Amino acid sequence: MDNTQVLIIEDDKDINNLVKEALTKEGFSVVQAFDGMDGFAKYKSNNCSIIILDIMLPFVDGIEVMKKIREESVIPIIILSAKGEELDRITGLGLGADDYIVKPFFVGELVARVKSHLRRYTKFSLGDKEESIIKRGNVTLDLNNYCAYKQGEKITLTAKEFDLLKLFFTNPNRVFTKVQIFENVWKEEYMGEDNTVMVHIRRLRNKIEDNPNKPEYIVTVWGIGYKLGVM
Repeated sequence: MDNTQVLIIEDDKDINNLVKEALTKEGFSVVQAFDGMDGFAKYKSNNCSIIILDIMLPFVDGIEVMKKIREESVIPIIILSAKGEELDRITGLGLGADDYIVKPFFVGELVARVKSHLRRYTKFSLGDKEESIIKRGNVTLDLNNYCAYKQGEKITLTAKEFDLLKLFFTNPNRVFTKVQIFENVWKEEYMGEDNTVMVHIRRLRNKIEDNPNKPEYIVTVWGIGYKLGVM
């Protein structure tokens, strides 16, 4: 993986070392942290491309670490958590995570998800040379620099939020079902067992809409799905 660096913030040493071993075998460079305070410090001092983050951490919990990271970066974050309830998933995704894996988990699946998120993050970081700037209404999407702006003010988006907005901005006349959105943005088969798409759309609306309760950009087409409202 060209020595791509992964930061693992996990206080369980056995899990941390297990994940490190699996990622190292795949060619990744791994940075380890065992508490939230050290994890954020290592995020600041290393050039990591993706973060695997536990929620229940000593000193500073994973949610607070993620909030701090999201203030300045769209780096992919995969949550590891023993909490598998739907509310916990929604909370994690709503606060900026790109993925959520419940313990116990198959380490091979985690490695596959790391690779998947890195492919998308790298692709959009490099940009789309065919049309690098897309403007819809007061929102501008800069594909080369992986940024979004509303009336000239930068909007901080996660990698998934950026992918989602790009899907609508590049297909302004199309109505997408939840299944189509999931398969286009997550690049996985939709299993229908969670509210991942709805959570990300709600979070995106909170960032780009003047009134998220009356959306103008990402509008609901009742009984079908969603479409871009502003051309």
